[in-house]
Amino acid sequence: MLTHRQQKILTLIEDTSRVRVEDLADRFATSPQTIRKDLQALAELHHVVRFHGGATLVGGAEYSPPAEREGEAHAAKASIGSAVAARLPPSGALFLNAGTTTVQAIRKLTGARQLRIIVDNVDLAAEIRSYQGVEVIVPGGAVRRSDGAILGAEAVDYIRQFRPDYAVIGAAAVAEDGGLLDYDLAEVQVCRAMMEYARHVILAVDGTKFRRTAPVRFGHLSDIHTLVTDSSPKWLTPLCMDCEVELVLAAG
Repeated sequence: MLTHRQQKILTLIEDTSRVRVEDLADRFATSPQTIRKDLQALAELHHVVRFHGGATLVGGAEYSPPAEREGEAHAAKASIGSAVAARLPPSGALFLNAGTTTVQAIRKLTGARQLRIIVDNVDLAAEIRSYQGVEVIVPGGAVRRSDGAILGAEAVDYIRQFRPDYAVIGAAAVAEDGGLLDYDLAEVQVCRAMMEYARHVILAVDGTKFRRTAPVRFGHLSDIHTLVTDSSPKWLTPLCMDCEVELVLAAG
């Protein structure tokens, strides 16, 4: 049985998708150790998944509405999108892992002709299907209600039928050890397939992703070829060099 504080913490996680220990300690005027025990109790009841410094809902939670996330660091995401678009071909095929940063690459793409885009999100597919010179393909699978993401084994199997030149992917966080992190295990299975079957993988993330964490590791910087971002913490450049990853800083 949950305590009153644990129930309030769970409600907060359901509302915000994820929480951090320090924020909860301040909110409830208690110690971080007490909050960790509360989160551990919720984890043992399979309500949440712990990660270093916080917790998220089991299964990755329902993300905040896309419109809210798109407003975060909008200028940075737009400049990143332009830098990614400049590296994409006008024709051929590419995987698009939907996100508020990756979508900017397609919005900034000009001169497309006979470009086939395999995208893992029905909402994004509906947006870009009218773009000139673009053919949109979506895999089968379950559709997540909150943001239109396509999930499941059917989607992964469908993705594996293609071998495009490029994949444009995102991440919820990038760790200092190069780990690529996200919140939803089902969603990252699709992204992993895109990374595996594309010849060139572009990771598009804004600078806030280097200061965050998430519970699911779906890859490493060494699995990608190009990283496009708007800022670079001091550890990123040497790590990219070690992983033989092209680091592109988008102009603000």
